[in-house]
Amino acid sequence: MLVFHAWLDSEFVFPMTKRDIQLMQEKIGAYPDGVWGPMSRAACQKHLDRLRPVPVQWPMQDDQSLIAYYGQPGDESNLVNLSVADLGVHYEGQAVKTIRCHTRVASSLHRVLTAISKTHPYVLKQYAGCYNDRNMRGGSRKSLHAWGAAIDLMAGSNGNNTAWPTDASMPLEVMEYFADEGWLSGGAYWSRDSMHFQATR
Repeated sequence: MLVFHAWLDSEFVFPMTKRDIQLMQEKIGAYPDGVWGPMSRAACQKHLDRLRPVPVQWPMQDDQSLIAYYGQPGDESNLVNLSVADLGVHYEGQAVKTIRCHTRVASSLHRVLTAISKTHPYVLKQYAGCYNDRNMRGGSRKSLHAWGAAIDLMAGSNGNNTAWPTDASMPLEVMEYFADEGWLSGGAYWSRDSMHFQATR
């Protein structure tokens, strides 16, 4: 597995060097010029889309599709306590034993977190939440967190409106693990919310 200088587990280093970006561009099939722009973003989206299963089991992002698949937002009867006690998950420095998530994403999420725990355990030490019955930031629609179908990781260095990968630090490999399960990555698909992953198409 290709691991970039900026994302070494033993010593977190950021921002990415030009060589780091070139290595990532080579991996995703973009021209390796060391400059991350629209063409690199498009190549990254295509790279992750190729990893997503066909068909993707998750719903579209409109409210009607989300409710048909997940039920009503905020309905806690659809949630389960996913055991993560053996994965090294921490929230604000405290060990996390369970994550409340929608029952329909639980198995998939556990597979992703297990993969992350083996290659990028420091990411799980910066867990930032899953279920939260709230609206999207600055909007009136419900967030995927209101269904327990989204998770945030490493919020401190991957905040909303922080450009990925030039400023935000989410490892591409983490995005690949989520893509393998059909989830969308905020950093790759919206280039501004790389802490956020959601189970939608």
